[in-house]
Amino acid sequence: MKKGLGIGIAAGVSVFVIIIAIVLISTPKSNVIEVGDALGKDVKPDTEDPDVQKKIDEIEKIKLENQYSSKPREWLTSGPFQIDRSKYAIGEKIFLIIGGLSENEKGQIAFMRPLNATHYSVYLTIPFDGQKKDAFNYYINPQLSKTRGLCSIDDIVGKWAVVFRGTDYPNLYFEITKDVIPGTSTEPVC
Repeated sequence: MKKGLGIGIAAGVSVFVIIIAIVLISTPKSNVIEVGDALGKDVKPDTEDPDVQKKIDEIEKIKLENQYSSKPREWLTSGPFQIDRSKYAIGEKIFLIIGGLSENEKGQIAFMRPLNATHYSVYLTIPFDGQKKDAFNYYINPQLSKTRGLCSIDDIVGKWAVVFRGTDYPNLYFEITKDVIPGTSTEPVC
């Protein structure tokens, strides 16, 4: 009988040790490290290093860019032609709606970028023919382009005109401001 009691106690102790081992293994260890003296103190980057200052400037630029919000649509109209705003930021798409062209209306829509206060240059032309299609939509996105001679944002910013060649419809005017859509590159390309 003593032998049976010894085996029972040994089995009980073994089960108890296994349960404690399982509990200790499954308990997650804390990854918290206490920092005693650093609490309540400001950590300031070394702004003497030009690389650190460059990164700080990039972060500030991104922060300013992310504050952009698009202007509400206001739909400027000239006959069957409409654009959605009078002011756009750099990188913002210009939405053009053409609807209700008569069969005899044929010509070109010319987007004219400013060269100076009195002169324009053709940025893009879009043909239209009411006999083939009386309505369509079009997006344009003025951006820097070496081939178009738009080297810096100064070549894009200003008062633009939309001219409807082959019609008597009055021109539409809009402005591209110095505001920048987040993620738009403004680095010179020429």
